Formats: sequence, C-alpha cells, structure tokens
Amino acid sequence: MPQTSKSSGAGAASPASAPDQGEPPPPEGARAQVAAGDGEEGATVDDQGDPEIVKSPSDPKRYRYIELSNGLRALLISDFSGADGEGGDGESAEQEEEQEEEEGGEEDEGDSGEGSEEEEGDRAEEEQDSDFEELEEENPVKKKKSSEKQAAAALCIGVGSFSDPDELPGLAHFLEHMVFMGSEKYPAENGFDAFLKKHGGSDNASTDCERTIFQFDVQRKHFRDALDRWAQFFICPLMIEDAVDREVEAVDSEFQLARPSDSHRKEMLFGSLAKPGHPMSKFCWVLITWISNGNYVNVPVFVSSGEPRPDFSHLQQPFDTPAFNKLYRVVPVRKVHALTISWAVPPQGKHYRVKPLHYISWLIGHEGTGSILSLLRKKNPLFLLSLFFRIYEEIQKIEANEFHYQEQTDPIEFVENICENMQLFPKQDFLTGDQLMFEYDPQVINAALSLLKPDRANLLLLSPENEGCCHLKEKWFGTCYSVEDIPEEWAERWAGDFELNPELHLPAENKFIATDFTLKTSDCPDTEYPVRIVNSERGCLWYKKDNKFKIPKAYIRFHLISPMIQKSPENLVLFDLFVNILAHNLAEPAYEADVAQLEYKLVAGEHGLMIRLKGFNHKLPLLLHLIVDQLSDFSTEPSVFTMFSEQLKKTYFNILIKPDRLGKYVHTGLLSSVSRGARVEEYLVQVKGLRSLMMSFPPTGVQRVSLSALMSHQPVCRKLQFQPLPADVPVLFRVVELPLKHHLCKVKSLNKGDANSEVTVYYQSGLKKLREHFVEAKIEEFLVSFGECLSGLSDEAFGTQVTALIKLKECEDAHLGEEVDRNWFEVVTQQYVFDRLNKEIEVLKTFTQQELVSWFLEHRNNSSRKLSVHVVGFGVEEGDQSTACSPDSATSSSAYGEVSELTFVPISSPSLQDTTLITDIRAFTSSLPLNPYHKIIN
Repeated sequence: MPQTSKSSGAGAASPASAPDQGEPPPPEGARAQVAAGDGEEGATVDDQGDPEIVKSPSDPKRYRYIELSNGLRALLISDFSGADGEGGDGESAEQEEEQEEEEGGEEDEGDSGEGSEEEEGDRAEEEQDSDFEELEEENPVKKKKSSEKQAAAALCIGVGSFSDPDELPGLAHFLEHMVFMGSEKYPAENGFDAFLKKHGGSDNASTDCERTIFQFDVQRKHFRDALDRWAQFFICPLMIEDAVDREVEAVDSEFQLARPSDSHRKEMLFGSLAKPGHPMSKFCWVLITWISNGNYVNVPVFVSSGEPRPDFSHLQQPFDTPAFNKLYRVVPVRKVHALTISWAVPPQGKHYRVKPLHYISWLIGHEGTGSILSLLRKKNPLFLLSLFFRIYEEIQKIEANEFHYQEQTDPIEFVENICENMQLFPKQDFLTGDQLMFEYDPQVINAALSLLKPDRANLLLLSPENEGCCHLKEKWFGTCYSVEDIPEEWAERWAGDFELNPELHLPAENKFIATDFTLKTSDCPDTEYPVRIVNSERGCLWYKKDNKFKIPKAYIRFHLISPMIQKSPENLVLFDLFVNILAHNLAEPAYEADVAQLEYKLVAGEHGLMIRLKGFNHKLPLLLHLIVDQLSDFSTEPSVFTMFSEQLKKTYFNILIKPDRLGKYVHTGLLSSVSRGARVEEYLVQVKGLRSLMMSFPPTGVQRVSLSALMSHQPVCRKLQFQPLPADVPVLFRVVELPLKHHLCKVKSLNKGDANSEVTVYYQSGLKKLREHFVEAKIEEFLVSFGECLSGLSDEAFGTQVTALIKLKECEDAHLGEEVDRNWFEVVTQQYVFDRLNKEIEVLKTFTQQELVSWFLEHRNNSSRKLSVHVVGFGVEEGDQSTACSPDSATSSSAYGEVSELTFVPISSPSLQDTTLITDIRAFTSSLPLNPYHKIIN
C-alpha cells in the first residue's frame, strides 16, 4: 500500500535499564505476571502504570490506558529513565510520550510478517554498496548522544483504501495528504511541519487497506504545543481548495516512483484477481483524472464522527473466483526470476495467540540442514523459497528471549507500532500480541495447514524470459502478463503419492539458543569511549564495556583490509563474488543462529570485508567461530561460481536501472578515480570476462590483510594467520578538484520502462580550514530564495535553529547498536574522534549567522566548483517510443537487455548552454588534480 513520508528523521528513545538477569524468561504460565506493575517495592499502581498491560522486564516505560467520552482509546506512555536514572526536567508523564488510538476492535493479523522475494532482492542489491555508504546511513544528521529525549504520538484510524468510493479511487490516500493542509485554529498550510522542524521533530503518515496511521515526534518540552496543532487536523481541518492540485501531484509522484517496483506491480496484479466489487481490487493511489475533471472533494474529518467503523467481515473469500488457481507469467522490471505460490486463507487474527501461519511458514521456509530449501539449494544455489510441539516450543523460547531482553526503539517508531496493535489485540497484549507465541494448538495449526493444498494454489512466475509472450496488460501499472490453466500433468503429479525424500527431515535442536543471560562482571575500568587494547602490525582491537544499557548482548565488528581489492576492476568484481559465495556457504550452517536472533552481515567494502555480528553473549562466539572457519576454509565449485557470476551481473544491472542509484554512481565516478562509482561501465563489462578468471578465483593474497576490530579478534587472527601489509591502505578516498565552472554529465536511464528522471547538483567547497534542466532550474530558484531567507533571519530565529540542531545531537542513544555504530564509524575511517558530537556541539554554540551566510554565498558565485548529473528517464516527452505488451514488441530492444555502456545525452536546454558537457568520465577525471587524503582528527 502507498505510504507518504512528509519529513525525514526520527526521535530518540531512552535506553533500557534491564536487571542483571541470570535466568531465562519465565515460562508461559508465569509470563502473565510480568506486567507493568513489576518494579520497586511499595510502588503504587499509578507509579508503575496499568498492571493489566504485559510488558518486557527490560522495558523502563510506564503505560496508562484511558478511554475518552467520544470513544477514542488512548495509551499514555511515560519514560523517566536516563543515564542518571532520573526524570530529567520533571515534566509530567503525559508530556514525555503519548500515543492515541481511535476505538476499534480486532483486525485480521498479518501472521507471517514475511516480505516478498522482490523486496528481499531489493534489500540484497542495496547491500552491494560500499561500507562507507552504509556507515553514512547509520550515522544520520540526527545523532544521539546525551540525555535529551524526544516525545512522540501516533493515531491509527480504522479506515483505509478499502473504503474508497468506486468513483474516487485513492481518496483515502489523498485525504491522508490533505488533512495536514492547515486547521481552523492553525490555518498556515505548512505550519505544523515548520513547527516540528524548528523543534527537532518530524512527522509521517501511511494509508493501508483498512487503517490510516499518522505520527510525529518533537523535543519533549514542545510536545503539548505540537499535540494541540496535530489534533486540530482531525477536529477542524481546512481542506483548502488551493492545495488540492498540489497534493494530487504529490500523490501522483509517489505513484510514478512506485510504477517500476516489481513488488507494487505484483501486488496490484494480484489484487485484480479478486472478485468483482471486492475492495482488494481497488486502486490505492489517487487517480489524477478525477481531479482534472473537476471532482473537487469537500470531506469533513472528525476523530469521532459517530459513524460505524467499516466492516469487511462478509468479504472473507476474495479469491473464490475462476481467476484464481491459475498460472500467471509476468514480465518484471528487474532482472529477477521468482515463483510465488499463494493460497487464499481465511483471516487468522483471532488466532494471534497461536500464530498458525507464522509457525507453518517457519517450518516451510526453514533454511537449515534437512529443509526444503537445503535440498533445492543443492540443485540450484540461487533458489529462494518465500513462503510438532518441540519446534513450536523452540520458536516460542526464541521470541520470549528477544522480548524479555528487547532493546528500545525510537519513540516515533514505537508509538506507530503500538497504536496499530491497539486495533488488533486486547489491552493486555498491546505490547506482546505481535511478538510472542502464547500457546500451542495443533487443531488451529492443522486447520490452516489443511488449506494449503496444490489444487487451491495460485502460481505467479516472474521472469524476463516471459517478455514477448505476455500479451495482457494490468490496468494501472501496465504490467505485461499472461494467464493459463495449471497443466494437467502438474496437477496429476501433485495429487499422486510422493515418495518422501530421505534428505528431508525436521530441524535438529538449535544449539544457538541462549540460556545464560548473566551480565559479565567488569574486569576493567569503565570508559566513555572505546579503548584500543591491541595495536600491532597485523591489526588493532578496540573494546568498550557496556555500562549503560545492561542487557546480555554484544556487538562485534571486523574490517579485514586488503590492498588487492582496488588494484583493478577485475579484483573488485571478484571480491564481490567472493563475499556473495561466502554468504552462500554460510547460509545453511548459520541459519539456526539467525533463527536464534544471532545476527550477522557480510559487507563487500571498498577496501576489505566487513563482518558484523550481534546477539546474546552466551552463544555469539559459536557464530563467530563458524564464520571464521568458513572464511579460512573457503572453497567453491565451478558450477556455483558460474551461477553467482550470472547473478552478480543481474544484481549490478538491477541496482543501476534505478535512476537515483545510477545518478549516484555517475556522480561518485566523476569525483573519485578509484571508488566503485567510477566503475559503472567497467562493472558491466568485466562480469562478462569472469569465466577466464575462474581458475584463479580464490585470491592468493587472502591472507595479506590488516584487521580492525571492535570487540574481539584473537580467534580470527589464530585461524586466518594475517600477514602485515606492505604499505598502509588508505581507507578514505581522494577526490578530484573540479574546475572553477559548471560541468554537466547527462546520461540516459538504463531502464526503458521507467519515466522517472533524477538530478543531482554538487557544489565543491575545496580544501579549507573547517569550522533535468527544469529540475535544475528549480534547484537554482530554491537556492536563491534560501540565500535571501538565510540573510534575512533574525538573531532569535537563527539561534532557534542552532539550538534545535544541538538538541538533536544531544539525543540519547535508543539502544546499544546506535552507540556501537557511532564508534565503529570512527574506527573504520581511522579518525578515532569518539567525542565528535561534543566537539560539534561546542562549535555550534559559537557559530554565527554571518559565518554561515558568507560560506553559502562563497559557493554561489559564477566561479564556484559545480557539478550536475542528470539521469534522463524514458518517455514520449524525450522522443522515446513506448513499449507495449504485444508480440511485435519482442523484436524491439528489450528493457532488460545487455547494457555495457552509458548513453550520454546532449544539452537541450538554452539555460544550460554555458555549462561544460561531460561525455567521457574517465577522460574527465584523469585530467584533474587529486586533493590530498584528509581526515578530521581533532
């Protein structure tokens, strides 16, 4: 379903102060006693919150449930925990965090919580990026360090896109946008966003099938004012007519961005299989034509309007139709081959305590030894499958452990989740209903399992090979597909008796499940920042004892640096292959660890392999030794190498067909002579020649690495036998110095089915002592306007903005992982400024408006170093021919065809004629000087 992101950023939650637990969580019979009332002796119910709401013992928050006279149900949440254990400024509990929820009964539960294979593929491809990009994403502007807290509120309304009138598709989503366009009490159109940004906050909203959720966060002391402004949107919104066209364009832009998404396209095609008139088949984005035809809408919105909630309980069989139980062949946007097997199952929300679909999907989707996937992987290593009391009890124990020692999340994310839970679960299970498996009921599980029969299944096959034979076109997204009956031969085979494959068996007992939750006794003085305890020619080790969050979990980071990786494009591609095959080799033996909430991630960085681990202290060393063994004894079969070579080529292409990613890679390639972004064309070419490098694939220099680690490295060094590096490997890149003029690089998108374009404008500041032509024109207009606004700021307004930024940097870490990521950034970039936030805050306190204005104007003159990158989408406006789902289109150039070079586009706009056009990235960068390596170290 579509979602909007009205502004970015999120608040910071308080840390969990878990007790020093040496025992596992209590069994189910005793679990209900672990409620919000547990805590200090002699405390009253008012002090400790509502005792009926079951919460984790490691959760420091207090909860109070109320129901207003208008029927609105609310959960008030307070959190006085902090580094000092005190309540900070002493404000009321309601003023810290608050979450509101409209009256609503139980809804159907999405049991398994599994993502689609297309979404998993997107995530896997995103991980091909560099380690530094990942670090940048983990360290946003809104960093968390001190004791400042955010407050948050969320509202979940039991109306969504299923309630759209047939003649006004997308009305619920459009209304989600329009409701923020001012209220009678606060009529300024963007006043709420401005208020939040002024006080370090953010807001967001999303429209689902049966619910619409709104949420915001803000600095705690401004929460009451923000809550009043926010509430007025649902009491007396203006719905101003002047904003209609703008918001329709905004929603349509979201739709245009979603059109190239295979997961959205498949979702819409799947909905079209529902019975005529069923809301599953509705179009959820705003149809721009109903606005252009003059259908302006005037809809009053009230939190409690007296209207009954929409009821869809009589529509529980949307796919009891001849269109279901067929074989659908679909042409995807990405180079992906995926089979989706779907069964129509009645709503399972009433069985949330058993979670039958979660249990069944866990068994079918198991990836360890003896599983279906293990067997299929032996036949095809790239096969992905999306889909017994001891096993149930094991899953129950894993999820109970995770809940018992849960780490806190940002308030805005927390209230968004809980307010939706309030429409799904009874009061006592607001916090547990979506996390715990309460009771084993074989009758409920068997009832769901009995529906998963071959003759009830619907098959949807995505493959580029379907192109040219799919002559049907989905109405909204234009997805090309075909439909046919499931072959009788298949049906007869499925209906017959199968001989059980001897390689299939139930999972063995999971040795990675933690049972010892004792906190380690400190054997060294407490320190605020990591301490380097090993520093040798073979690497270094940093250590930090957690003395704040006090949960029995550890975070481990390794960076294995090798100079070989950047020697050539071949080495870069081979290194990516090495990491992908290593992950494949680990998939089966490490799956049980993943199930037991021991997380690991392998990242192919610019200069080496990054290994990240987290989980319970007790069993995390087992996972570490497993990874080290696989790394030390690495090997692969030629057939696996060949298969992953082909997959890697598709992965590169699937990344680069996204306009924003292609623009980023071109932009990086123009600025750096050695980064991955500089190798866009080489990547696509080099993969073709990998077969000739097969025999030399296991890199002979795998031992010539240097190790940086945060936590522990003795077993790694012993097993891998690292050798000293011949010379230091710089972990930060040198950047070319742009000429003193405007340069433009304009390339064609690699996806012929994507009309979206992307524009990046980069201004280079240079070395100093530090304290699409229409879109580009709009960027310039904004910068001119921003410069005027910046110069005209009053001292008070400038001070307010500086204070807001300081408050953001003072926000607490929500959990241990945030502290680890911040410190790891310093280690992996070899800068070691662990108190960077404190230094930035001190600089901000002395920063003047004149300094900022001078710096801005310095980069806005005609001799500024400016680089623009345009990625031009496909469409009739650009003189491109449209593609159609017809036999004739099979003879035309394919949207998924081989792409081994960029297509540079000439300048067409008169406003850009004075710019210097770049048509050869390598020639451009080779003629420019390189700035020296630069690191901020104090």
